[in-house]
Amino acid sequence: MSSPDSPLAEARHWQFQQDEAGTGWLCFDRDGASANTLSTATMVELARILESLASKTLKGLVVHSGKATGFIAGADVNEFPQLSSAELAYTATRQGQQVMERLEALPYPTVAVLNGFALGGGLELALACTRRVAFEGTEPVFGLPEVQLGVHPGFGGTVRLPRLIGVRKAMELMLTGRSLRPRDALGVGLVDELCTSETWREVAVRQLTQPGLGRRSPPWPDRLLGSNLLRPLLARKLRERTSEKASPEHYPAPFALIDLWQDHGGDTATEASEAEARSFAQLVMTPTSRNLVRVYFLQERLKKLAGSKSAVARVHVVGAGVMGGDIAAWCALRGLEVTLQDREMRYIEPALIRGRTLFERRLRQPEMVAAAVGRLRADPDGAGVAGADLVIEAVFEDLAVKQAVYARLEPDLRPGAILATNTSSIPLERLGDCLKDPGRLVGLHFFNPVAKLPLVEIVAARLSSPEALLAASAFARRIGKLPVPCRSNPGFLVNRILAPYMGEAMELVREGVPLAEIDLAATDFGMPVGPVELADTVGLDVADHVARILAPVLHREPAPELAGLVNAGHLGVKSGQGFYTYRDRKPVRVRLEPGSSSPEVRDRLVYALLNEAAACLHDGIVGDADLVDAGVIFGTGFAPFRGGPLQYARDLGIDAVEGRLRELAGRHGARFNPSAGWSRLRN
Repeated sequence: MSSPDSPLAEARHWQFQQDEAGTGWLCFDRDGASANTLSTATMVELARILESLASKTLKGLVVHSGKATGFIAGADVNEFPQLSSAELAYTATRQGQQVMERLEALPYPTVAVLNGFALGGGLELALACTRRVAFEGTEPVFGLPEVQLGVHPGFGGTVRLPRLIGVRKAMELMLTGRSLRPRDALGVGLVDELCTSETWREVAVRQLTQPGLGRRSPPWPDRLLGSNLLRPLLARKLRERTSEKASPEHYPAPFALIDLWQDHGGDTATEASEAEARSFAQLVMTPTSRNLVRVYFLQERLKKLAGSKSAVARVHVVGAGVMGGDIAAWCALRGLEVTLQDREMRYIEPALIRGRTLFERRLRQPEMVAAAVGRLRADPDGAGVAGADLVIEAVFEDLAVKQAVYARLEPDLRPGAILATNTSSIPLERLGDCLKDPGRLVGLHFFNPVAKLPLVEIVAARLSSPEALLAASAFARRIGKLPVPCRSNPGFLVNRILAPYMGEAMELVREGVPLAEIDLAATDFGMPVGPVELADTVGLDVADHVARILAPVLHREPAPELAGLVNAGHLGVKSGQGFYTYRDRKPVRVRLEPGSSSPEVRDRLVYALLNEAAACLHDGIVGDADLVDAGVIFGTGFAPFRGGPLQYARDLGIDAVEGRLRELAGRHGARFNPSAGWSRLRN
């Protein structure tokens, strides 16, 4: 490489060099950041650099990252709250588009080298290049996930991606926010060649010299589907499919994206980009986008709670039921060595089968599946306890049973090993009574299904050591989960907040409200499933047991309907019969029209949950209101577009919430009396 080009030498975030063969190398290494994101400052600097490069004579330009963490993680989300009006958002979006257009218009070929993730604006920048090469890998790292922030791509992605890989695959990626693995990206034409950390330079140069370096075209069926005649028909199909998973009232972005393509898919790139910017600017100002951006910041906060890198390499799980087995499989999937113990091999075998299914679905490549299977080992005798860095107890939710397990485990635990319980409701102080070293006991409360729900409650007993709690949080991040620190208390955070919501559903059942109407009221509000189906999914035996433990705290007796079904052996999804009958794990019920639920039923469910969220804040179960919201969103799937239960209450107005609670208390009883926690939210 030659010395840096002097006109570009003052750049902070982008470095340009030209080699002796006439190839330019433009490196993005955002100053003071561990990962590359496209902030206003980096985009302004890039615009100046591209203006200078347009007059240079080069054989081609290679755009690459100076960060080992990946290419570009997207736009800097920290700047979203600064977009205070639709016009300001439009102006900022058009400026970003113009930078990409300047890159696309360079008078020589360009190649983007994707050394890991290229997401959102990062992928849009790569799409503005002539070609793309990607490092080999197994993680899904290429995508346009803007829909998860309540918007759609705004730097030309809605225009360039369909014209590169075709509308079918492009819309699937943009509507879901899912990402592609490098080999899958190669298969659909998103990237042109795979490389390694040793070969990327020669591969990039080879791509610059490939014959026929013009822009690629999508497959012919997609060109046909994009015609003026067929575009409205496909758009209608896309709306129908999308509406099965999301409501346009709750999540307007995917529907705006479909409208954008239908109305402007046949326009010139300039016209389509202008429409994209206008649409993006409207979406980013919606309450949905504002709240989803808030959820993003909550997630980032939980990630930072993990502290230092985890030292856990070997995990031993006691209890091979649904939770224990799935925790063990998830740890093995994430690269840890895991031993799984239960009374006999016949109790462990189903967990191993479920684990293999998980590995095959997530990893795909046979050699990687085989490696994961090898990391998950049956251990009915508990030989793995002595070498484990972390032992997780996940046996039946019974104090005596758990303490008996601890009595057997503690003598074999090595010095410094952590003992964790997956209890969902029993205070840790009671569990740790039998331990000689109660400081090593912490709560690691996972949520079902383990592979889908990202939250883990890190539960601190009075005697839990700070070192054990920090190690537990770091472990949660090591396996890709979000840790939320909680004080030990019956139900901890999430189950305690869910219990009145579930209890109110049981009251409605007792009053004769049809099951499907109760669940519809919840899903119309934005919950992923209704409370009746949720109880069946968790397991009615578990729901009944937790309700009994929480009854003294919540002053609400467990519903006799739960006990009756449990006594009859109707445990929910796992037995095929609960409140609903299940076929292929789906409830058999009358289909009701979305949006037709009773406001009274909805408010009884939702306000029961809101009131308990305020009570948890008042009782100091977690440190602040944001952690309450984070726990409920990531632990239950609480309508993310509402920003969390306490944020939703703020949006309604605390006075209005308390007034509605008093109305409900007047009609349905003292359980709706406003919590003392609401006063804290006024301050």
